[in-house]
Amino acid sequence: MKLEELDSQLEKNQLSGFWRTRVPSHTTELPYLWKWEPLLDGLLKASETIGIDQAERRAIRLVSPHLPIKSTSHTLQITFSIVNPGEVAKAHRHNMAAIRFVVQGKGAYTAVDGEKFFMEEGDLVLTPNWTWHDHHNESEDPIIWLDGLDGPLIQSLNVLFFEDLEKPEQEITRQTGESLARMGFARTPKQDAVHRRGTPFRYAFKDTYKALKAMGPADRDPYDGTLLRYINPATGGYTYPTMSCEIQLFNGKETTQSHRHTSAALYHVVRGQGRTKVGDSYLEWRKGDTFTVPLWQWHNHENLGNDEAILFSLSDRPVMEALQLYREEAGS
Repeated sequence: MKLEELDSQLEKNQLSGFWRTRVPSHTTELPYLWKWEPLLDGLLKASETIGIDQAERRAIRLVSPHLPIKSTSHTLQITFSIVNPGEVAKAHRHNMAAIRFVVQGKGAYTAVDGEKFFMEEGDLVLTPNWTWHDHHNESEDPIIWLDGLDGPLIQSLNVLFFEDLEKPEQEITRQTGESLARMGFARTPKQDAVHRRGTPFRYAFKDTYKALKAMGPADRDPYDGTLLRYINPATGGYTYPTMSCEIQLFNGKETTQSHRHTSAALYHVVRGQGRTKVGDSYLEWRKGDTFTVPLWQWHNHENLGNDEAILFSLSDRPVMEALQLYREEAGS
């Protein structure tokens, strides 16, 4: 029998000879940057057009034009949510892990598993997978935050689950600040499955910024400037098993060295202006912008201003490390 005849026979029975297979390399993604002005315009128009009762969440997602799916990256998704004064985004839960990084506003709170977590600009609030959560705005102005989710990864594994609470709001059963009191400084050694997946928590920006400013030249990373990682307060490990949250500060005119790694990173500009070189192209950014650095792309950051610049980021590094797939190389 000729090889072509064998291949044809196998194909008719939904089979394929491995001799026709070549080991594929990873797909090279392209970076992308979303400007803040059109995003803010869309959010404000949505807040006037869409009632909170018409949608599960009033949110706009960032969609990369370089992906076959409507997502920010192949593993992580960023959306921006807006809640008007007096509104309540009803309670639900899902097995996607999510974070809220407050971009604009104050006087609102997210309730997670029976505790209120108040929200001010620059705060990070954790809502681990399968935790009940609802959002309340008790201020006189809209509040806007960045949602980071591992939804694309969960969907690719075909294990996404979602559930609404029977009531619009969950019952508050814990004192405000209880999680900080239990987990913020001295931690229990308990590390069961619930703790490992993450715990509800609020990292106040005033504390985060103070820690960034307290770091000296010896703490500076040559590739990422002055960098802090938001750790899982129960385990001391990555923020979530699927997602690492980090924040970094660059002094005026600071430029980092180039490197690349097998984790994808999504950045939001908290403060300042600058540019990030990815491959042979530059992404010019300023406060409010969001951009992606795909995996295994050479990149470095440059603060173009005289004042400090701050970037908040999400990465899928915990997944790459857990699967023994993480690699990193320094530029020459």
